Amino acid sequence: MRAEWVAICDLANTQPGENMTYTVPTAVDADVRAWLAEYGAADADAAYLLVDRHDPTGVAFTTVAPAGADGLVTTDVTYGELADRSRRLACALTRLGVTRGTRVGVLMGKRTELVVTLLALARLGAVYIPLFTAFATPAIEMRLRGGDATIVITETSQADKLAPIDGLTTIVAGDTGDRGFDTLLAGAEPLAESVAVGGDGHLILLFTSGTTGTPKGVPVPVRALASFRTYMRYGLDVSDDDVFWNAADPGWAYGLYYGILGPLLVGRPNILLQAGFSPEVTAKVFGELGVTNFAAAPTVYRSLSKTPVVDGFTLRRASSAGEPLTPDVIGWAQQALGTEVRDHYGQTEHGMFINNHWADELRTPLIPGSMGRPMPGFVTGIVRDQIAIDVPASPAFWFPGYLDAPEKTAARYTDDGRWYLTGDTGRVDDDGNFYFSARDDDVIIMAGYRIGPFDVESVLITHPAVIDVAVVGRPDEMRGEVLEAFVVLAEGLTGDDALEAELQQLVKTGFAAHAYPRTVHFVEALPKTPSGKIQRFILRRQG
Repeated sequence: MRAEWVAICDLANTQPGENMTYTVPTAVDADVRAWLAEYGAADADAAYLLVDRHDPTGVAFTTVAPAGADGLVTTDVTYGELADRSRRLACALTRLGVTRGTRVGVLMGKRTELVVTLLALARLGAVYIPLFTAFATPAIEMRLRGGDATIVITETSQADKLAPIDGLTTIVAGDTGDRGFDTLLAGAEPLAESVAVGGDGHLILLFTSGTTGTPKGVPVPVRALASFRTYMRYGLDVSDDDVFWNAADPGWAYGLYYGILGPLLVGRPNILLQAGFSPEVTAKVFGELGVTNFAAAPTVYRSLSKTPVVDGFTLRRASSAGEPLTPDVIGWAQQALGTEVRDHYGQTEHGMFINNHWADELRTPLIPGSMGRPMPGFVTGIVRDQIAIDVPASPAFWFPGYLDAPEKTAARYTDDGRWYLTGDTGRVDDDGNFYFSARDDDVIIMAGYRIGPFDVESVLITHPAVIDVAVVGRPDEMRGEVLEAFVVLAEGLTGDDALEAELQQLVKTGFAAHAYPRTVHFVEALPKTPSGKIQRFILRRQG
C-alpha cells in the first residue's frame, strides 16, 4: 500500500509500505492549529465566527442580476445589515417554535435572504437544511422528512413546490402577507444573545447528491469551519485584494461551504449571481466586477471553452471541483483566462481535502490529471484501491456519521476504524500527487483490466465535435465488461458511423488500444445530479 500524508508538526504518521511525506511550513501549521482550536472550542459561537466579529460597514456579499440586454444590477450587503436582519429573523423564528437543534429547510436561490436565514438559525443553535431550487417536490419532501423539518423558508418562485407537502409552516421571501419574510423581520426585535453550541454542535444538515444510492444526511458541525477556512486560504488562495466569485450553487456542498460559509469566515465578499449560467453573463460579471479569483464546476469551464466570449480576461486564480478536469480545459484556460485552472477534490462528508493548492506556501507545479496533494489537517492514502483519509492522523476531519444510518456510516471505514474510505478509486504517484479514477461503482473491469472512465473521457472530449461525454461499462460474455460512450455533440452536428469510428480510433491512439468504446451513443444531454455529477447508473440502463 502506498500513501502520502501531510505532517502537522508532531502529527506525522507511519504505516506499512512505501511512504512519502512533505512538511507543512511553520506559518501554515500555526494557522491550521489556531483555526482547529477556535472553531472546535466548547463555547464556539457560529454567529460570532461568521458575522459578528467583522466590521459592520464591510461588504459581505454582492448580489448581481442581469438588467436588460447588456447591463448588470449590483447590490452590496454589509456585515452590519446581515447581523441586524439575522438577529430579527432569529427572534421571529423563536415565536414559531424554533430552538436549539430544530431543523429548518431553506429553499432559496442566491439571494441575501438565504444568508440571513443561515445566520439566524446559527444564532438559535438551530440546523439549516439546504434545498436546491431545481428540486421537484418529491426530492424536497424526502429531505424534509429525512431531517424531521416542518418549517421551510423559501421564495415566491419556489413556494408552489411546498404546497403538496402536508404539515409545513412556510416563510416566503417576497410575500407581503403575515408569513412574508420581510413582514416577520419588521415585527421582531433583535435577538439579544446567540446560542453557542460549541464545535461539535450541528450547523447544517446537508444531503448527499445520491449518485450511487439514496441521498444520505450529513450533519455539519461548527468545527468543520476550520477546514473550510483552510481551503479558502490555502486551496483557493483568496486574498484581501481579490474580487472573489464562487459560482457554485449554495444548495450543494461546494457552493454552501465555499460560496457562503467560507467567504464569511475570511471576511471577503462573494458574488451571488441571481441568474442561470451562461458564458455571456459570466463574461459580463468578469468584466464589470473585475473578478480575479474564480471557482466553478468543470462543466462551467467546458462551456466557456467552447465560446470566445471570455477570451482575453486575466484572472489571478481559477479553481475547479466536482468532477475531474480534462486536459483540454487546462490548456484553454492559459490562453483565455491568463491562468491555469487547478483541480481540487473533496466530498460532502468532509469538504475539500486534496488540492492543487494555489497559495504560495503550498503551490507545486500543476500536473494535468492530478488533483494535487492533501490539504493541511488531512492525512491521505490509497486503501483497497480507494482514496482514503487516515482519521486518527487528520485533525481537520470532521464527519460525524450519516444521520440515523449507522450501517451506512460503518461501511465508510476499514474494520479497525482507522481509514475513511471515500468510495472513489484513485492512485498516488512517486511524488505524492493523487489522481482520481472513478467512483468505486464506476470502475470498468474488462478482461482483467481496471479502466477508469475518466481516462477515456479525457481523450474523447478533446475531439472538436464533442462538448460532453460519459463512459460506462456494459456486461459482456467474453470480456466481463466492455466500454460504451455517451457523447453530446456541438450544436448543429449529427453523429454517424464515421464519427463513431473516428472517436474509437482517438481513444486507441490517445489512451489505450484495448480501452476504446465498443459503442458510441450520440445523445442530446447526459443525466446529471443537480450539482453537476454524471449519473452513470442511469446510462448503464440505456444503450
